[in-house]
Amino acid sequence: MPFSVDALRRRPDLEGPDLVALDAADRLILDESAAARAETGEGDLVVIGDSYGALTLAAADAGARGIRVHQDELLGEDALALNARDAALEGTFDSHPLGAELLSGARVVLLRLPRSLQALSDIAGLIALHAHPDVVVVAGGRLKHMTVSMNDVLRRFFDRIDVSHARQKARVLTARGPHDGAVPEPEGAEVDGVQIRAFGGAFAGASIDIGTRLLLAHLPEPRGDRAIDLACGTGVVAAALAVRHPSLRVIACDQSAVAVASARATAEANGVTDRVRVVRDDVLQSQADATASFIALNPPFHAGAAIDERLAPRMFADAARVLEAGGELWTVWNSALRYRPALERIVGPTRQVARDRKFTVTVSTKR
Repeated sequence: MPFSVDALRRRPDLEGPDLVALDAADRLILDESAAARAETGEGDLVVIGDSYGALTLAAADAGARGIRVHQDELLGEDALALNARDAALEGTFDSHPLGAELLSGARVVLLRLPRSLQALSDIAGLIALHAHPDVVVVAGGRLKHMTVSMNDVLRRFFDRIDVSHARQKARVLTARGPHDGAVPEPEGAEVDGVQIRAFGGAFAGASIDIGTRLLLAHLPEPRGDRAIDLACGTGVVAAALAVRHPSLRVIACDQSAVAVASARATAEANGVTDRVRVVRDDVLQSQADATASFIALNPPFHAGAAIDERLAPRMFADAARVLEAGGELWTVWNSALRYRPALERIVGPTRQVARDRKFTVTVSTKR
């Protein structure tokens, strides 16, 4: 059966009628980059930010090989692998961390524009530092997520920026002439006695969001000598727990590569790298059943730009699997989402610990 981007799926990420595996920006990037891609050889093409594989697999179907890919979200990597299997395009690409191995000598880079200007600066600086001097960067996004400031960021690292016509509420920026490449440095700040480090695109940046702040104000000393910071973001909770309790060992996990890099930098800035282990994980897949007595969680509730209440229950279920009997899940959540019945059903008896005008903190005890 011929390959079609319309057959791509999001799984193992959430799927639904309004959750798509590709959009108009993907199609426009592919169209605007077609001529440049046709001139590339094996290993010349790099794809960054490909949500579920549309850019990578369409390029592979057109003949590209040795494609180097970076996706921030682990679920995106898994979806790309599954879609490649379905399309019989396995072996046409390799996944890499964001860095020299990904970008060295690249002649064409396809980029889904991140919403964060700092994330764009981090990526553009690395492309300018490592890619071939003749590299062509084709960067696209939805108009509602694009700003003129993105052009300014790219101009810091490239001589020429061309702007496409808008099509189906999407637009492409094409950058050439790399210069002044740079290795990203995390933004840093000290908040409430905790050092925070955040690379571009990390949730809340070098600050503490109000939900996490409420959770931190009420977390007790964990029972036992081990705790887990699930969906850790910049690792603020993990670092704070390790600083407060010098005998405690903490696992901080997140599916985002930017979050993991930020959490590692946060642990280092607080001098607790010997007791905080940061892992990139799909929820708690790498953790064995009934092995934890304490988990802290500030669950995300957006799938792309849309609020989706199915995200948190999946995390509750994996936390329940990993908790031992009598173990505790401490959760902060937007009060309007009313997660308490789900926590009661999935984890066990749940009581409210704190509540302000927007957020609720609960503790659920594993049955």
